[in-house]
Amino acid sequence: MSATWLVVLAVGIFTIAFKGAGPVLLGGRELPARALGTFQLLAPSLLAALVVTQALGGNRSLVVDERLIGVGVAAVSIRFRAPLILVMILAAVSTALARWAF
Repeated sequence: MSATWLVVLAVGIFTIAFKGAGPVLLGGRELPARALGTFQLLAPSLLAALVVTQALGGNRSLVVDERLIGVGVAAVSIRFRAPLILVMILAAVSTALARWAF
């Protein structure tokens, strides 16, 4: 088995164990309000980190290019409460047009 498949297997096992640990450790009890607030902010913060690293990440450096135009268009579209599919289309088209123009 190659190293890649070992990593995939290890990540899969860790994910299953991590997801199963919550119900096992809590045993039907509710989380305290402070912990619940923290967990509710975890997913949006991880998503924001993923967007930033994908939009600005390069080969160990920050890269400012056409991807930022797409992220900006998506942010404005979300601000105006556009449907998600429209946000994705607008971001992709604006990025493609920026790449074509520059």
